[in-house]
Amino acid sequence: MSQNIYDDPDFFTGYASLPRSVEGLNGAPEWAAMQALLPSLAGKSVIDLGCGYGWFCRWARTQLASQVSGFDLSEKMLIKAASMTQDSGILYHRADLETLSLPAAQSDVIYSSLALHYLRDIPALFTTLFRALTPGGMLIFSAEHPIYTAPVVQAWSTDSEGNRAWPVNQYQQEGVRISNWFADGVEKQHRKLSTWINLLIASGFEIVAMDEWGPSAEQIAENPALDEEKERPMIFLLSARKPD
Repeated sequence: MSQNIYDDPDFFTGYASLPRSVEGLNGAPEWAAMQALLPSLAGKSVIDLGCGYGWFCRWARTQLASQVSGFDLSEKMLIKAASMTQDSGILYHRADLETLSLPAAQSDVIYSSLALHYLRDIPALFTTLFRALTPGGMLIFSAEHPIYTAPVVQAWSTDSEGNRAWPVNQYQQEGVRISNWFADGVEKQHRKLSTWINLLIASGFEIVAMDEWGPSAEQIAENPALDEEKERPMIFLLSARKPD
């Protein structure tokens, strides 16, 4: 089972203070870029993986999506989402995305924001999502960028003669990374960018677009905390398509 860190009381309280929790989609600085990757949702069956408070689910309905399903492992998140939603066209489900089961060829658009980097078994999930999409259906997601999940550490590796040579970030070594963010021991999975792309291709997807997102000068002026993201991307956005 995936780590259910969002039901940790300290983590949930800390996450609730973030702009993207308080302000919804408009509180996420990458939202405009994510929105640009989305197809028209009118009349579409839409899934949101890691739906959290349900902000995207509700937005999708304003875009005339016919049916929206939100999936999340966190009971606390789903309770919050349900309390904010008065729409029979939105259904929330508690599920571990590692073992997610979806009906074949029933979904037109699958969306996920900053959830997939927590998962160990991404190949199995991509296979499930490919099968769940209708021909021509789209997968649009964001995840933490591997430059961010493999940061340079304050240690130095050495060459064959024992000399200090270069800073270490272990980009090539994929696997679990532990961070202390709102709570200790938060597990995230580090994967090279090429791994993300190749796993999508191996599952049958066509890559449509990718954005190694960074803030604009205007966004930094409004929120100086984003300045650290202008030189190296913290997240990436990707859209992929199931062929007709």
